[in-house]
Amino acid sequence: MARKAYAISLFLIVGSLSLSTVADAWARSQVFPIAEAAPALAPFQHVRFCLRYPADCKSDPAESPVIELNAETSELMNHINHSVNAAIMPVFKKAAIELQDGWTIAPTTGDCNDYAVTKRHELLQSGLPAKALRLAVVKTSSGIGHLVLVVATTKGDLVLDNLTEVIRPWQSTDYHWLKIQSASDARYWYDIKLPVVALSHFDREFRLAGR
Repeated sequence: MARKAYAISLFLIVGSLSLSTVADAWARSQVFPIAEAAPALAPFQHVRFCLRYPADCKSDPAESPVIELNAETSELMNHINHSVNAAIMPVFKKAAIELQDGWTIAPTTGDCNDYAVTKRHELLQSGLPAKALRLAVVKTSSGIGHLVLVVATTKGDLVLDNLTEVIRPWQSTDYHWLKIQSASDARYWYDIKLPVVALSHFDREFRLAGR
């Protein structure tokens, strides 16, 4: 009865909202890792980046794919996220300029790509495993392409972002997630499998409520 009442109350709350919209909101409150789907083309600039910085595109199969999230690693991530955000002056790169300059570690000025690769580089230099540090391509709520760094931890995948000082769980962002760097080989990328657990959950609850 409690489950049925819960589902009915959702109908009353969401009104005209679609099932997928409600499911998406529910998914943002859950903790689950980013799931890889089909292999995807690596961003062209990441291919160039790996030629320029080969050490940042190596993977060690023996490494752990997650880091232990504790006071020490939390402080490290917060420090690097803040220091890199403060050290690079933000600029908007036009396509032609970006093709010429590429993604750069620790430039004086740069865009989201430079922030993300610099943070990954700094965390690598601090001893964190490459397999747990993955670049990801997203779209903002306004439809703008954006690059962030995702750190896989024992308490979920966390996002280091130049648009905010707050390190957030990936599902708590308002981004549309497109593709992510492979954990097993830093040179390869995968499409991101969007969570279906939320949709299945609400569909099941609504069907139960309709009985």
